[in-house]
Amino acid sequence: MNGILVIAHAPLASALRQCVLHVFPDAAGIIGALDVPPNQPPEETLAQAQQLIARQGHTDTLVLTDVFGATPCNVAARLIDGVHTRLVTGVNLPMLLRAVTYRHEPIDTLVSRATRGGTEGVMPLSPSAPHNTPPASPP
Repeated sequence: MNGILVIAHAPLASALRQCVLHVFPDAAGIIGALDVPPNQPPEETLAQAQQLIARQGHTDTLVLTDVFGATPCNVAARLIDGVHTRLVTGVNLPMLLRAVTYRHEPIDTLVSRATRGGTEGVMPLSPSAPHNTPPASPP
């Protein structure tokens, strides 16, 4: 089973983790959260992230960050190896729920499913109900 680590501007990572645990209370052991406070040195954030991954003890870990190019993403980019740790930026709740749902899949499949979940979870809604049905797509 894969581990999942969310690294985001405080308090987003913890808030997303709490939302996921509302839906998947059994997922507490596989999802970690690292809130990055303002003005924290990147080296300190990196050390904390490394400790969280080591503590989780999973063979593979999906790291999710909030904003491309921001400190959480830049730290995560130094954390991952592209084989056992993979990075996806732009985390949102649909992405995270999809990742937890498919946490048993191989890491490459998990990355694909998480990314699709995040993008498919964003859609414009119109005032009339029939148009609010998202397009069907394979799981």
